[in-house]
Amino acid sequence: MRMIASDVRLDDSSIIHHRDLVNLYGCTIGARTRIGTFVEIQKNVIVGKDCKISSHSFICEGVTLEDGVFIGHGVMFTNDTYPRAVNADGSLQTDTDWVVIPTLVKRHASIGSNATILPGVTIGEAAQVGAGAVVTKDVPDGAIVAGVPARITGHVHDRSVNMQALGGMR
Repeated sequence: MRMIASDVRLDDSSIIHHRDLVNLYGCTIGARTRIGTFVEIQKNVIVGKDCKISSHSFICEGVTLEDGVFIGHGVMFTNDTYPRAVNADGSLQTDTDWVVIPTLVKRHASIGSNATILPGVTIGEAAQVGAGAVVTKDVPDGAIVAGVPARITGHVHDRSVNMQALGGMR
């Protein structure tokens, strides 16, 4: 069984751990991007260069990850606000029965393990999403968000200032 479809645009410098344990189809993967095991990346997803996608993550159609994005373990993206299996008449839904809602993760953003990203949001440049957060609205550049629903808890600039005050120790 082929887990990386022939329609995947994959830069030769990208690293995919355990190629037989990923599911990639119809997506574009940039240079030097690393993809862990048990990851699914669907059609029309664009992953920039120098990204890291950790194991057990799901990146659905409509998601764009810009360069240098970190995706923690078990991160889930969604692309439909009102998902249904069937139409009102009971017929199975097809691609023509719903609209993909795009999501954008900007350069150098970081999404913690087990976060869920709802459709239609933009996660700003260098923003950080805490582990387990549920992102329901846009995250500004450099913001740190956590919780359910995710709320701003700080800014990456404040963290770097605080790290300097502690001599770089956590």
